[in-house]
Amino acid sequence: GVRLAELAFVRFCQRAFREAQGSKDTTPIWIGGFTMFAKILFPTDFSDVSKKAFNYVKRLQPAGTKQIIVLRVINERKIECICQGAAWCGVEAAEFERQAYQNLSEEAKKELKPIESELKAAGFDVRVMVTKGVPQTKILEVAEEEGVSSIVLGSHGRGNLSTALLGSVSGYVIQHSKIPVVVIKRDSIEDVD
Repeated sequence: GVRLAELAFVRFCQRAFREAQGSKDTTPIWIGGFTMFAKILFPTDFSDVSKKAFNYVKRLQPAGTKQIIVLRVINERKIECICQGAAWCGVEAAEFERQAYQNLSEEAKKELKPIESELKAAGFDVRVMVTKGVPQTKILEVAEEEGVSSIVLGSHGRGNLSTALLGSVSGYVIQHSKIPVVVIKRDSIEDVD
């Protein structure tokens, strides 16, 4: 369990270091027939720290990453709050909610296009998903449904004042995930262009 994850992380770090030093060794890290980073779930809210996590994800090919699922969860709780306000103003709530979700979904798809293109250009098999739900639970649902080997996400998203050390979404995912979770802190890696 824990020892296996530690070993995988150490091997990944060693390989990343060798690559940074110019080594051509790109052999995937295999542990018991399982590549820890073979199929990644990368949830994003387009925040600065999500962009840092994206930069990390782009560098995972030497660790054996083949497929990346890029996920944007539209927070249904926020939509519900907005709809309540609209209802108080006399707007028909169901139609307003449908339109709000449609608009947010279209906007998310536009913002995901460059991420998808960049990952495909780097040689990854990429799938983009936009869905509605409670972000922390939806991330775990998608991870299980898709059979991903690990989740890579930023430590804080757009609502980063909610907790001091970790955001509420990343904290929940860490506590409840059955697979490895890599959390990228705001100041953990430099931007890669």
